[in-house]
Amino acid sequence: MTVSIAFAGKGGTGKTTLAGLLVRYLVENSKKPVLAVDADSNANLNEVLGVEVKETLGHAREQMKVGVAQGMTKDMFMEMKVEEAIVEKEGFDLIVMGQPEGPGCYCAANSLLVKFLDRLIENYPYVVIDNEAGMEHLSRLTTNNVDILLAVSDSSRRGIMSAARIVDLSSKLHLNIKHKYLIVNLAKEGQEEILKDQVAQYDLDLIGIIPEDSEVRRFDLEGKPSIQLPEDSIAFTSACRVFDKVLNAL
Repeated sequence: MTVSIAFAGKGGTGKTTLAGLLVRYLVENSKKPVLAVDADSNANLNEVLGVEVKETLGHAREQMKVGVAQGMTKDMFMEMKVEEAIVEKEGFDLIVMGQPEGPGCYCAANSLLVKFLDRLIENYPYVVIDNEAGMEHLSRLTTNNVDILLAVSDSSRRGIMSAARIVDLSSKLHLNIKHKYLIVNLAKEGQEEILKDQVAQYDLDLIGIIPEDSEVRRFDLEGKPSIQLPEDSIAFTSACRVFDKVLNAL
């Protein structure tokens, strides 16, 4: 069986970094191969993972609009392009939705991602999906049919409110999500009890709090992949404890 885990949250909460660390955690714990899916139109999961991306589904969509080869259906064309867009690395593969290069929204690329993702996931025991900031992906059903939704907040009240809205919307849309948890990221020292009190005001299942880590900021400033954080990084060790809880809850 495939276990799918999706991240959601407002911008700046570090959800993409956590998605990358989850990929590392799964690979290091022999839960591989992992399929990492960047479903954010402003794709940067590849930077967290240290992977170069040449093809995206958004680019394939633009090519499809121009036309496909004679004797080839659009489905055949897109299936070929999806295969070409998969970047293979040690222990995990990455596929990026991307954005269109011309006018118009990227909803078509998103629909194709959903369609072919169903075929892809059968080859992987774990799928990690990094969604765009906000709630738009939920209304487009990118986050439908997942085992775990991890709503990520920073330590602000607005971040927690945003996470609560995401979880609430997922219920109103009747999405097929088995478990929904909150992760509070970027917490400052001494905030834990205050954060727990804030979370208690909402219908949220807090599964962990991850402290702010200067190493994460340094890696970002220096352009280093966060997946390469040292073993003793407080962000990585704290995230691993959270991921232990997530998988044990299955």
